[in-house]
Amino acid sequence: MGEANPPARGAAGRTGTVLAAALAATLAWTPGAHAADPSGGGRGTVPFAQAWGDNEDGQLGTGDNADSAVPVPVPEPNGISSLAAGFEHSLALLRDGTVWAWGDNDNGQLGNGTETDSSVPVRVLGLTGVKAVAAGDDFSLALLRDGTVRAWGDNDNGQLGNGTLADSTIPVQVQMLSGVKALAAGDNHAVVLLRDGAVRAWGDNDNGQLGNGTLADSTIPVEVQGITRARAVAAGGDHSLAVVRDGRVRSWGDNFSGQLGNGTNIDSTTPVEVQALTGVRAVAAGLGHSLALGGDGTVWSWGDNASGQLGNGTLADSTIPVQVQGLRAVTAISTAEEHNLALTSSCDCGDAGLPSRLSCHCGGPVGPVGTGEDDPGDEPDGTGSVVHAWGENGEGQLGNGATADSSVPVAVTTVIGRAGLIAAGGEHSLAG
Repeated sequence: MGEANPPARGAAGRTGTVLAAALAATLAWTPGAHAADPSGGGRGTVPFAQAWGDNEDGQLGTGDNADSAVPVPVPEPNGISSLAAGFEHSLALLRDGTVWAWGDNDNGQLGNGTETDSSVPVRVLGLTGVKAVAAGDDFSLALLRDGTVRAWGDNDNGQLGNGTLADSTIPVQVQMLSGVKALAAGDNHAVVLLRDGAVRAWGDNDNGQLGNGTLADSTIPVEVQGITRARAVAAGGDHSLAVVRDGRVRSWGDNFSGQLGNGTNIDSTTPVEVQALTGVRAVAAGLGHSLALGGDGTVWSWGDNASGQLGNGTLADSTIPVQVQGLRAVTAISTAEEHNLALTSSCDCGDAGLPSRLSCHCGGPVGPVGTGEDDPGDEPDGTGSVVHAWGENGEGQLGNGATADSSVPVAVTTVIGRAGLIAAGGEHSLAG
């Protein structure tokens, strides 16, 4: 495996992603589902989170440091509307607009004014009115309902966006930024989507992941060139992605393993088009690979495949998109360093004659992901959904009770109830 797939440049870096679909957590996906009251229940919320995988720094939130190859409940907090996972820390957004964090805190990424790790959730200080969260390597982001962004944690590359290089153990405001619709956190850079469809980025830029035509880091947001009508964004190790209005995908930054998907291994400091993809609804970015969720419920992947993270049954890298095997009716995706999560409908629509498999659901509405919209009707409630995982599994992050990597998706069969939220971290996973 190592001989056939040499480590991607920058592999010492570490990624947490948001789907933000991928706005979160995501996560290249940040679902922003609307929580009910903190006691749990209600449309669009989950009573509690579940976690599995690496727990060295308490990132599972269970009050101890024991790894788990199967999902275990996070006792508190309740009424979660969104989840995000960084390298070794986790975030939960509640309906009341507050944010809770747990895990590694060496750089203040838990936002509670200390640098002490916590194996149980602690409240991020001074945050209210939050609508979405994202977690990077050792920093965290929150999108407020007024369209501004707060950041905290590691700031060595300016990833807090406040014009300095000083770490912060409490949230600080990202400068020169308003009208934000969605956000994503990479290893050490951040990408946001504005309501007018423009994209901004800041932080580390060694491989051009800020997309502004340079290799200079930036401590404040800069404009990503050539994108005016974006609908979703994602940030990976040292590369970034955006879905534009026609459903095509643009990518920029590091391309050592083909994670830009344009058929080459050449880095790009400005956006290039991912080959042969149309009708994409959401994207997610890992350390050296990328994912796209199609409008027909299929998932496509490209880039590094050393741990089977492309999900196509091989260990061969690909510079163009390949289809992830065995997945249909997918409603959400999330990716981490070298593993991925997907939510799928638990029913089999078969040949129902519907225009899209996503039009068929078993137990409730599952709406578009990766758009960052505020309408509660546009967000998944998780009814009738199950979790699948694939890629690296050395710490049990696939949640199937084993520690062997998998080059095809496996069901996380022991998730309690039906998941509506997912987030993949460095070597751990979250669902709720």
